[in-house]
Amino acid sequence: MEFATILTFIVYLVGMLVIGLLAYQLTTNLSDYVLGGRKLGGSVAALSAGASDMSSWLLLGLPGAMYVAGMSEIWLAIGLSIGAYLNWQFVAGRLRKYTEVAGDSITLPDFFENRFRDQSKILRVISALVILVFFAFYTSSGLVAGALLFEASFGLGYTQALWIGAAVIISYTFLGGFLAVSWTDFFQGILMFLALLVVPVVAISEMGGWDQTVNAVGQVDPMYLDAFAGTTILGIVSLLAWGLGYFGQPHILTRFMAVKSAKEIPKARFIGMTWMVLSLFGAIFTGFIGIAYFAGQGMPLGQGNEETVFIAFTQVLFNPWVAGFLLAAILSAIMSTIDSQLLVSSSALAEDFYKGIIKKEATQRELVWVGRLGVVVIALIAIMLAYNPDNTVLGLVGYAWAGFGAAFGPVILLSLFWRRMTRNGALAGMLVGGITVVVWDILSTPPVDAAGNQLPQSEAFIPFSLYEIIPGFLLATLAIVIVSLIDKQPAKEIQDEFSSIQ
Repeated sequence: MEFATILTFIVYLVGMLVIGLLAYQLTTNLSDYVLGGRKLGGSVAALSAGASDMSSWLLLGLPGAMYVAGMSEIWLAIGLSIGAYLNWQFVAGRLRKYTEVAGDSITLPDFFENRFRDQSKILRVISALVILVFFAFYTSSGLVAGALLFEASFGLGYTQALWIGAAVIISYTFLGGFLAVSWTDFFQGILMFLALLVVPVVAISEMGGWDQTVNAVGQVDPMYLDAFAGTTILGIVSLLAWGLGYFGQPHILTRFMAVKSAKEIPKARFIGMTWMVLSLFGAIFTGFIGIAYFAGQGMPLGQGNEETVFIAFTQVLFNPWVAGFLLAAILSAIMSTIDSQLLVSSSALAEDFYKGIIKKEATQRELVWVGRLGVVVIALIAIMLAYNPDNTVLGLVGYAWAGFGAAFGPVILLSLFWRRMTRNGALAGMLVGGITVVVWDILSTPPVDAAGNQLPQSEAFIPFSLYEIIPGFLLATLAIVIVSLIDKQPAKEIQDEFSSIQ
């Protein structure tokens, strides 16, 4: 590894820690730590939401999937783009208003409790548990990505790489909270965006142009050029269904809650969607061109290394200074998601468990430090989950994405748009959605023999290849509607508050 690359990397990491220290000076209470005091501008909200959303899978998982399967993976990007737009269009502004009106809620469990006047605390506890369980898997996906980055770039061992990456991320999230996370995500979003434009453009130029690139991919295997090749209706529907997940992702929804005014949402939507669509194209082209550049020229990436196609391009196409910049973009993608996930998880511990159940009279300073301790504890759990080097980034993200999408998505949508929804309906939807994802994932795991070899799938097994977010989302929605209609009508106070948001 060239000294220039390492130096660029170190300068970037130091810059992120400086931002954390600056934000530390501005963090005085739990609202500051969790939501930045609801002072986020539209552009910062848009890029920090995009950066925390896209994560390492944008630079590693998606290019790797394109490298393996070709254009048949494009359905994933289409589904995500539609879902993200609908989330910005219909959920963002309404959630921003409702969370402020409903007791100035600063976390999703806080909002659920205040929205339905739940005195039992059960909504708060169950939703906080959902956050902690699925974010453990989501955070571990980022740590796996970090390990891949350090392994491929610096020749470090897998375990050593895990701890180095985790130490940096924990440091600035621990210090600065939401402001540190949002500011760093803003800069990381810009860095990711530039990297995803630069790599495919330079790679296409090296191949002699777009037509030559497409021809080279076709010579490797014409199937790579067909968006319908090697897939099924269930497969396409599953990829498109990733868009459903947006309605239930806590680390994205908190950005909506933190915007300083609902009037900022249209600007944020335009910036966020432009950033997202162009970044997705960059990731898609990176993986697609990788087929032509590496496999087409007799230098295929080894089995299990497909998700390092972006890293491989940085090493063969760029000088050490630029390579350091591009590798920092990968670390940006990893850090921008993990820090958001750790923050939401720690706020669930501080606001929803510690203050909500254990010590209601806890001081603001005490809650901030409980949150900071939570960052460390949750990160350690995620590191343990990431110890298996056979885990893939996209696989771990897919499981957590489905869990949040099914458990929270229908609850968020109906709580914002259906007056008749009740506390018991919300609880039923949350439980049914989360449990369905876990059970469906178990049922969809291919059977193996005593030696660990995968057995042929039976006909009865095939429906379970459908992405688990689809049955989870549908069954959760049904559970909410049925239980709410059986339940007695919400109190007049709740209905009047709902009307005030119209």
